[in-house]
Order: sequence, then C-alpha cells, then structure tokens
Amino acid sequence: MNACAAAPVPDAGIDDHIQSVSGLSDSLLKQLRQSLQKIDEINRITRIISMNARIEAVRIGAAGRSFGVIAEEMDTLSRRVSDTAQEIDRMADRTSTDLRERLDRLQTDVRRTRLTDLALANIDLIDRNLYERSCDVRWWATDAAVVAATQDPNPAALAHASQRLGQILDSYTVYFDLVLADLDGTVIANGRPRQYRSVGQSVAQQAWFQSAMATASGEEFGFQSMHASPLAGGERVLVYACTVRQDGRVTGRPLGVLGIVFRWDALAQTIVERTPLSEAEWRRSRVCIVDGQGQLLADTQAGGGCEVGISRTRRPVRAAARGGGTDRGRPDAVPRPRRVAGLRDLPDRLALRDRAGRRLRPAPDAQASHTSPSRTCT
Repeated sequence: MNACAAAPVPDAGIDDHIQSVSGLSDSLLKQLRQSLQKIDEINRITRIISMNARIEAVRIGAAGRSFGVIAEEMDTLSRRVSDTAQEIDRMADRTSTDLRERLDRLQTDVRRTRLTDLALANIDLIDRNLYERSCDVRWWATDAAVVAATQDPNPAALAHASQRLGQILDSYTVYFDLVLADLDGTVIANGRPRQYRSVGQSVAQQAWFQSAMATASGEEFGFQSMHASPLAGGERVLVYACTVRQDGRVTGRPLGVLGIVFRWDALAQTIVERTPLSEAEWRRSRVCIVDGQGQLLADTQAGGGCEVGISRTRRPVRAAARGGGTDRGRPDAVPRPRRVAGLRDLPDRLALRDRAGRRLRPAPDAQASHTSPSRTCT
C-alpha cells in the first residue's frame, strides 16, 4: 500500500505553516526591493532635473542664481534619499536572512519534535498490543484442555485441546494459529488444523520453543521476532510461547509448550500506514519499523527495497535465526511484560524516515532483560 493511501490529516502540518511564513518573508523582501528600485528611479529623474536647473541658472546669469540654490538643495535631498534607500535595503536583507535562518531552525525543531512524538506514539501502540500477547500465552498455557492434552496425549484429549484452541481463535482474530508441542518439539495439536497442517511438524529448533523451554516457571515466556513461519503458510509472524506445566501451576513440571502465532503485518502495517500525518507530510515522509540490525519490519513504502534492510516482499528473514528471547534475558527478546509502555520495551526501533531513507531521529536501543508481570494479565 502506498503511504498516501492512508487516511491523511487534511490540514497542513505546523512546519508547513512555518515554511509559508518564510515564503511570505521572501515575498515581502522582494516587494520592498521593487519599491526601493522605484525610489532610485525617481531620484535619478530628480538629479537630472537638478542638473538641468543648474545649467539654466548659469546660462541666465544673476537672474538665475536662486534656481541654482534650489537645484543644489534638490541634489542634496536626492542623495540623502538614495543613501536612506540603500540603508533600508541592507537592513531588510539582514533582517530577512536572520528571519529565514530562525524559521529554518524552528521548522527543523518542530518537525523533529512532531515526528518523534508520532514515532513514540506508534511504539506505544505496538508495545501495549504486544504486552497483551505475553499475557495471552501465559494464561492459555494453564487451560485445562491444554494441560490434559500434554499430560496424556490420547486422541480424545488432543481433539478436545484442538477444539478449545479453535474456540479461542474465534474470539482472538489477531492470531493465525495456536500450536501445542510436546517436550520434544513435535506439534501435537493446533487450533486451525484444516487451514494449517502443523500437527507432526518439529519446532524443536525454533527460537520460540527453545526460549520457552529455558524458562524457570509459567510466569515467564519465550519469544521469536518477526519471521516468515511455515506454521502460518509463510506469513510474517511473531511467536510468543510458554511452557504448559503440570496441573496448570506456574511452578509445576513442564509438560509441553504452547505457541501463539501472531499476525505481525495486521498490527505493524496498520499502525505505520495510519500514522496521522498531513497530506503534505505524507508526500515527503516514509514511516518504518526497523530492528536493531537495520531490518525493515514494516514500511509504508511497500516493497521499496530500502538500504536499511529487507522490503516487505518475502525474503529470508534474518531475525528467525536470532529472534528468541525469554524472561531471563536474551538480548533480542521483545517486550517486557509490564503495563508501563516505553522505548525500552521493544528492540525493534520505530523510526520515521525521509524519502531518501535517512532516519530523522533514532530511538534508543532496547534493554534486554524481561521480568514477570506484577499484576494479573487481562
């Protein structure tokens, strides 16, 4: 989708108004100089008349002496007007240059502040949304049907777990699928078996499974960053994971791992494409989500092939090889499960860029550690 296809804010941005003031200043200076040129032309005519008056005064002798005095005064007045006009021109030029520089600095500061605020708002939206995903997986990992299927994976229990996961997916449409794996990493049930034939696949080498298996309790979660997943037909996803433990207790013995396959583009692309920029700002702006390695995770310039990383076209995704994370602190793990949103809750840095792909302002790197939430997830 082209960036301009998003619903733009109809009014011009503040920096556009500042630019229009700068244009008015240049126009005023131009008009002033045109007026000064007219004054110079009047002075030129006045000096010619004065010179002719002096010549005529000399020609007629004593009778024309008074004309000579008047002509001299006219010449003096003309020079004073010319000097004043030149001084006005120099002063106007200095003032216009100073005003233009100040407006340019103000425009840059306003644009930087506005775009930074928009970037922070987008990060906050993503942070709050992904926080709920970490809550979902830890909650659903304690579901009785899920626990029973991992404790005794008989056909009836697995069918019931699959039905239960499907019911959850009917209400939570932000997920492609929910998958349940045993301790060996083999998928034993999923919520969309007709759409995604995941049962029997091995996820033992996936970062989300390995990071979940490394957790110490059900209060922690594993994670894999944005990647094209075979569990969702090659769609770009985030996967959160949590161990399913005996009797559904957070301190129980691990029985398996529940993974939730989140629709990344449905969130990220919607956010970047609905960034509230004016029509003028959209024409010169590009909104991206970029991770710490420079990989594009979302981009309003779809398929644009930017220098900073991959485009939205399906290519091998580097994050899949290093995207795992647990509450214990893999450096590439994404959001710490807490209510307060902030830059440090995401390693994937959202940046606003100009048409040339230059970052207008980088966001700080995320910190790696994860802690379990101090409140009940809802």
